[in-house]
Amino acid sequence: MSSGDPAELPGWLQPLQSALADAQRLERLRSLRPGVGARQAAVLILIGETDQGPDLLFVERAATMRSHPGQIAFPGGGADQADVDLAATAVREAVEETGVEPSGIEVFGSLPTAHVAVSGYDVTPVTAWWRQPSPVAAADPREVASVHRVGVHELSDPASRVQVRHPSGYTGPAFEVHDLFIWGLTAHFVDGLLDLAGWQTAWDKTRMASIPERYLTDSRSRRGNDAY
Repeated sequence: MSSGDPAELPGWLQPLQSALADAQRLERLRSLRPGVGARQAAVLILIGETDQGPDLLFVERAATMRSHPGQIAFPGGGADQADVDLAATAVREAVEETGVEPSGIEVFGSLPTAHVAVSGYDVTPVTAWWRQPSPVAAADPREVASVHRVGVHELSDPASRVQVRHPSGYTGPAFEVHDLFIWGLTAHFVDGLLDLAGWQTAWDKTRMASIPERYLTDSRSRRGNDAY
């Protein structure tokens, strides 16, 4: 996997960079949902900066998609033979889905790979600094309905944090920000990122919520956390 020059990262990203090199700190996240050596896919956790601090780039998947329609996710997809590594996969998919300018993206690591049983993929979340932000939008309406930049301060706000209750009986972390509901695999990655970067804030883990019906349109999501 390619990576940027560590010296080029801003100081506020260096704690995350250090954590990504610490096997002991990564083990907790890895153990929650380990990879199994399946087909490879990657998502891009693109970390930008605004006047209010760091933010992350999300996409809302098109409602017509066969898998995970309407869900909030990081841009990403399956690896192609032409991709030199999973960083290339993540960046390519982000460009295809949001139109982001790849020259402004500085990859510097990844979170532990997680397996998604329903799709048969091992998904690697690639972390990158949005060194030179560029305009983004839904580049392919067949795949993406909308694109969102969400502030880390909003995601880490205890008022945004809930434990989700899935019809299958699974419970796990979720985020309610504006009209977005982030759960499943994406919430797993966000929760891990907040912890590793030192952005986590104590929140009430007894606060439960049901998944809004608009995010349960995929019958495969009835299988629980492995559905997404």
